Amino acid sequence: MNDLENYFANNTGNLIMKWRHYFKIYERHLSRFRNSEVNILEIGVRDGGSLQMWKDYFGPNARIFGLDINPQSAQLRESQIEVFIGDQQDKTFLTELAQRLPRLDILIDDGGHTMQQQINSFDVFFDQLSDHGVYICEDTHTSYWASFGGGYRKPGTFIEYAKEKVDLLNAYHNRHGEPGFEVNDFARSTASMHFYDSMVVIEKAPKQEPELKHTGKMRLPRFKATRIPKG
Repeated sequence: MNDLENYFANNTGNLIMKWRHYFKIYERHLSRFRNSEVNILEIGVRDGGSLQMWKDYFGPNARIFGLDINPQSAQLRESQIEVFIGDQQDKTFLTELAQRLPRLDILIDDGGHTMQQQINSFDVFFDQLSDHGVYICEDTHTSYWASFGGGYRKPGTFIEYAKEKVDLLNAYHNRHGEPGFEVNDFARSTASMHFYDSMVVIEKAPKQEPELKHTGKMRLPRFKATRIPKG
């Protein structure tokens, strides 16, 4: 059990609601930011328990920002924690908020979980992350729930949106000039994408065109397989 799991299991403060398997994922992708001057935005703060959990986990140099549509969430402000009130569905508001915030290192989307909310948030905030930042979208199982605008392989869900980004991870290998597969800012700034049950994690890092290099000596002759005709 890692430190976040321990905090969650022993929490007697404000309510925290998280799927239990999330804590291993958090540890895998976020532990490198501990005890650093990290800036975090969590969308959807409910009772504020997770804000306090991040404060405990990342240490005294962390700056933690929360966003929620509930005006009463403003009461959750405390040392190291600032809370903004607004609608995640409103892309104009998100853009204005992004301009007010410092450069973020971590974004955790645990907001309304509808397709437009998740996509809006990614569209606005991914480019606002630092060069080695981490973007986490939680509860992506709603991409399969009609009540949230989802459906299995339905166009326009966050999962389908994220699947398209996978192609862009490989855009440097576009040999045939396929449209929509060109190297863009996402391809240049993204190191990896991780799909988990109910969560997508995207890690940033500046990336240049991959180089294939060789070391050592060739010992075996090139082998060309002989294909047997069918029929």
